[in-house]
Amino acid sequence: MALILVVDDDVDVAKTIELDLTQGGYHVVIANSGYEGLQSAQIERPDLVLLDIAMPEMDGIEVCRRLRASPVTASIPILF
Repeated sequence: MALILVVDDDVDVAKTIELDLTQGGYHVVIANSGYEGLQSAQIERPDLVLLDIAMPEMDGIEVCRRLRASPVTASIPILF
């Protein structure tokens, strides 16, 4: 079963995406900030990251840059 990391600061949006994906047979991990998303990606090593662009503190573009800079997460596909 594929693991998808959802990074979104809007809890309602993240839960809606999680519901849709789990009904589709995917395992989902939610992170509610860019920092939490980076940490989860390093630990969980998901098959895909769904990333919100507009987040406080660290936006999705910066999260993407940091994921690409790490050898552990550089090859994980990312959708904004």
